[in-house]
Amino acid sequence: MDIVYASNERYARHLAVSMFSLFDHDQVAERIRVFVLDMGIGQESRQRLEQVADGFQRELIFIPMGDLKERFSYEVDTGGFDISAMGRLFVGTALPADVERVLYLDCDTVVLASLKKLWQTDLKGRLFGAVMEPTIYPAVKASIGLGKEDPYFNSGVLLIDLARWRAQGAEGQLVAFYGNLGGKAFACDQDTLNGAFKGQIKVLSPRYNFFTNYRYFHYWDLVRQSPAYRAVPKKVFTRAKHHPAILHFAGDERPWRAGNLSHFRRAYEQYLFLTPWRGTPKEKDGKGQRLYLFAYHVMDYLTWLCPPIRWWVSGRFGMKMVEGRQKGDRKPAPADAAS
Repeated sequence: MDIVYASNERYARHLAVSMFSLFDHDQVAERIRVFVLDMGIGQESRQRLEQVADGFQRELIFIPMGDLKERFSYEVDTGGFDISAMGRLFVGTALPADVERVLYLDCDTVVLASLKKLWQTDLKGRLFGAVMEPTIYPAVKASIGLGKEDPYFNSGVLLIDLARWRAQGAEGQLVAFYGNLGGKAFACDQDTLNGAFKGQIKVLSPRYNFFTNYRYFHYWDLVRQSPAYRAVPKKVFTRAKHHPAILHFAGDERPWRAGNLSHFRRAYEQYLFLTPWRGTPKEKDGKGQRLYLFAYHVMDYLTWLCPPIRWWVSGRFGMKMVEGRQKGDRKPAPADAAS
């Protein structure tokens, strides 16, 4: 398997956790080669990451990406997201020519099962495979040319036919599409991938990119939010809830934040303990963080008990954030803005 991550120094320890969990659950794989699109990882962190790979006798290759803004002929505004998020758009030119299929993983993922079946998935002529995100705001979909009936995909896990990607000139199409948006979109890389390649994305099981707060969503509520989600059978969604293969900590309940109450936080903590970053204290963003995360967790349970409350809160406050960012507000967006 050829795996690719994109990381800066801040996310190096999360990358270590994800890599360790990947290696741990695919120890029987004949070969796993990991490429890291390096957005400024320090030397000490690189050595620590190499220590993780060496422990499993796996190949780890760092690819310096330089200043990503120089890859665009126009000004880029990622709306508060780190520019490293755009790194995945350049996998075609960044990776060696012998890589014809690659699995992209976000650093904030933890692998809980073998990815062999995912790796062998038949993309049936599609450019890449991804997991749908039905809770995206309708206004975001509309802004990139998607209708209510169109699926919208999360970019945290991408199974890419890199040979087709290169042959089609995908990189140029992505850069051009983002430019047509004025170099700015709500979820920069994700919106660009969805808008540029509408109809060219294969639906993957939510097992392979299970957003941790989806544990509290009901299947039919997700279908009501996005009719396209019917492409995911209810039994498949239920299995993903109980047996996720890849956890994606895409919400505010990130396990490295002090006061988080995520149901899945121990999966992250277990693997963090096994890396050279063991003992790293949890991050504290402010005095009200614990109270906020407690309220967020309460909202999780309200989502399960009374879904309309979640949709009301999302519609009332989430759309204000979307509108603010579309007007040029550069304040960082919550990690789960679309959820």
